[in-house]
Amino acid sequence: MRNSVVAIVGRPNVGKSTIFNRLVGERISIVEDIPGVTRDRIYAQAEWLNTRFNLIDTGGIEIGDEPLLVQMREQAQVAIDEADVIVFIVNAKEGITAADEEVAKLLFKSNKPVVLAVNKVDNPEMRAEIYEYYSLGFGEPFPISGAHGLGLGDLLDEVVKHFPTFSEEEEDEDTIYFSLIGRPNVGKSSLVNALLNEDRVIVSDIEGTTRDAIDTHLKRDGQNYVIIDTAGMRKRGKVYETTEKYSVLRALKAIERSDVVLVLIDAETGIREQDKKIAGYAHEAGRGIVIVVNKWDTVETDEKTMKEYEEKIRAHFQYLDYAPIVFLSAKTKKRIHTLLPMVKEASENHAKRIATNVLNDVIMDAIAMNPTPTVKGKRLKVLYATQVAVKPPSFVVFVNEPELMHFSYQRFLENKIRDAFGFVGTPIKIFARKRS
Repeated sequence: MRNSVVAIVGRPNVGKSTIFNRLVGERISIVEDIPGVTRDRIYAQAEWLNTRFNLIDTGGIEIGDEPLLVQMREQAQVAIDEADVIVFIVNAKEGITAADEEVAKLLFKSNKPVVLAVNKVDNPEMRAEIYEYYSLGFGEPFPISGAHGLGLGDLLDEVVKHFPTFSEEEEDEDTIYFSLIGRPNVGKSSLVNALLNEDRVIVSDIEGTTRDAIDTHLKRDGQNYVIIDTAGMRKRGKVYETTEKYSVLRALKAIERSDVVLVLIDAETGIREQDKKIAGYAHEAGRGIVIVVNKWDTVETDEKTMKEYEEKIRAHFQYLDYAPIVFLSAKTKKRIHTLLPMVKEASENHAKRIATNVLNDVIMDAIAMNPTPTVKGKRLKVLYATQVAVKPPSFVVFVNEPELMHFSYQRFLENKIRDAFGFVGTPIKIFARKRS
């Protein structure tokens, strides 16, 4: 089930980025008293009352024909199109401006729920001055102060009320959802077509041809799959086309819905820094992962080439040591038959549950082999362990003092669990807890 999307919209210099940073709890957006500093959409996850949502900070909407202003307006429009709820920010210290009215007209056309927030209401006396904003036509204005963090709770209460209810897909529980992510032009659409044995998705050599995530159903060897193809993710600052610039958010939404994520790498161009960042999105989301090296037909190979390429991938993606690597060519369909079995295995491991008694046998054998460490004369004691969740598999290890569980010993236990139960293709999480 995907998270709702909230877009923060308004003309420049009304405090959108300050509010964004307050809501996500860290300084992600640039905050500067110069109109138009936030030119690109910036996105992060936020949470309110145990409800997680994706938050978009937009470049200010300003009316004008200058190329930068036109581009900023287009960027904001893309955010509006993707949002489930829009927070419209105005500035209490400047009153309603012509630009605010133009933004309001744009928001009316969207037919999306709009919550009006009057920013820079820094003291109680200013609350009496916000009623003029009813004239914008979005109902009750919410007085807030991004600088001081005032009124944001009431604002978020109203925003959450408008979140849509996402119904679960009417699919068999055994259906495996997997998405394809990667830089533009690594062959995601070609790979979908190769799996389907038909030209279902537009394929082009122009980077960024795929705009939206597309669901495609597939059945192979009795297993149902849903393939979520996504627009290519590209490094911010190196993208020139407005719609392509914001494909990352769409890919993040696709990752949220996936059991397994295929991280595509172009064998011809090799590993880029952006590949690591893209894979990081899926890893942090706790999804099953398969690394796919596409366009293998373009590489001159001998008996050592594949092993050397795999070693290079492992060196660059050290945090994905659990992810299997598949070499194939979507164009020639070489080794294409190896992909879906690997996706199925990763999905099964992602949902695997281990009996508590079996898990504790493995943990105790591991401790006998490598005794727990001593810190400042105090030894870590592992009492027992249990699995508390799947997708990804998550384990709680009950100990005498959680702070004695060093990262290296936690990694040792993870490796022993992997040795015993496999878990190929899925991250696993281990938490140290003190027994109450």
